[in-house]
Amino acid sequence: MARARLVGINHVALEVGDLDEALAFYGRIFAFELRGRVPRMAWLDIGDQFLALAEGRRQGPDEGRHFGLVVDDREAVRAALAEAGVEPEGDLRFRDPWGNVLEIVGYRDIQFSKAPDVLAGMGLGGLQKSGKALQELADKGLTPPS
Repeated sequence: MARARLVGINHVALEVGDLDEALAFYGRIFAFELRGRVPRMAWLDIGDQFLALAEGRRQGPDEGRHFGLVVDDREAVRAALAEAGVEPEGDLRFRDPWGNVLEIVGYRDIQFSKAPDVLAGMGLGGLQKSGKALQELADKGLTPPS
């Protein structure tokens, strides 16, 4: 029996206590466009992906569970967290007010890649990969060696 191959992540959904507070919190940390909103749910656009926020979190804070968000500028996130009074855990991992744990990674340093037309549409056409990330991709046969 053939098995489907994992291709990527379309979205991550987070439960938050209050949607308006969550939009304000994430707006202090990240620049984003609102893809849509209905009562108790909102979608933050990430080009060809999105972050879904759903009101109604009832469980306690996450422990080991987390997810990584890719950004164009890690230092801008670090500065925004400091301005918002949020202390990172470790290098650049933090909790939102509802206990969701986010790890911030820089686009240039990881294998994850956006198509050039998607980057351009996001206003990030000049965003480049580091030599190490390009080599890791080339080692997997996903891009020609530089």
